[in-house]
Amino acid sequence: MKAVILAGGKGTRLWPLSRQNKPKQFQCLTSDKTMLQETFLRLRKKFAIEDIYVSTNADYVAEVERELLELPKENIIGEPEARGTASSFALTMAHIAAGNPQETIALFPADHLIKNPGPLIDEGLDHAQRYIKEHPDVIVTFGIVPDYPETGYGYIKRSTHHDHIGEDTIYTVERFVEKPDAATAQRYIEDGNYYWNTGMYMFRIDMVAEKFERFIPDTHKRMQRIRDVVGTPEYEDVLTREYPLMDKINFEYAIVENDQNVVVMPLSIGWSDVGSWASLKDTLISNTKDHFVRGEHVDFGSENLLVYGSKKLITTVGVKDLIIVDTEDAILICDRSKSQMISDVVKQLENSKNIKQL
Repeated sequence: MKAVILAGGKGTRLWPLSRQNKPKQFQCLTSDKTMLQETFLRLRKKFAIEDIYVSTNADYVAEVERELLELPKENIIGEPEARGTASSFALTMAHIAAGNPQETIALFPADHLIKNPGPLIDEGLDHAQRYIKEHPDVIVTFGIVPDYPETGYGYIKRSTHHDHIGEDTIYTVERFVEKPDAATAQRYIEDGNYYWNTGMYMFRIDMVAEKFERFIPDTHKRMQRIRDVVGTPEYEDVLTREYPLMDKINFEYAIVENDQNVVVMPLSIGWSDVGSWASLKDTLISNTKDHFVRGEHVDFGSENLLVYGSKKLITTVGVKDLIIVDTEDAILICDRSKSQMISDVVKQLENSKNIKQL
């Protein structure tokens, strides 16, 4: 089994700290290590170094090399441009399939926080791999038992059909649902059959390649052409020609939501996708009245603040439920209930061609 760390995202909802030249996976958000380094160290407890790959944008390859010095450079796969996760997965599959087309791979986003990785690393991966050996055509995804009605996550609804692998239960997926409103998310919690969608997947390459051929055949053809030249002098030319023509679509939309053989393994691992400043604060500080602070901060009578500073002292007086982020060239002040809208700020900056602030 190979582990693939997905490190090509932009993390726009964590602007102004997360930027195009150094998005959130390369930031020290939850410890003194970057989120990419945290993910790598977590997987090193399970995988040999040569069995870990990083899928990223070509612009970030040098940063990955700096952060993961022990990782073989040939295990860093740079996509020439952003074409969605279906294409980035296809490129990664092409590389690994060149060595073993029947290899099982497990995909892990680089920018997620897992406070209790034991159930995943110690048993969950082994159980999922065992299930795939018995059912080679399945895609396994890992779901999180929700403990509050989060509106920023996608959800997975399980069916009643299930199997047991060790102490883990694996359910057939009934459907995937997009980010719900607050009332719908509350209904999902009360229903008990919904899980947060982590975006972590495990599958056998040759079986999923058949799903690519069925659902996005043009991308499959180009994936095969790239696979045939991996490790040869023709690779860069073929990659440059074929990759920009792959379908620009996410793996979930193209494959997972259309396939009938998807199962979910629910886990309790203290997971967060750290998809917004509010979720970062909620993940690290459970008491809603307390503050999460990085940098110098003096407060008088405020509640529930996230304060992320740089070199300046930040002082707050009698405010509540705010996100305050200070970087060298930008300051963000945001009502925490609107933190999902920060990506709209980035879109406006892109439309105004304000490159300096991106």
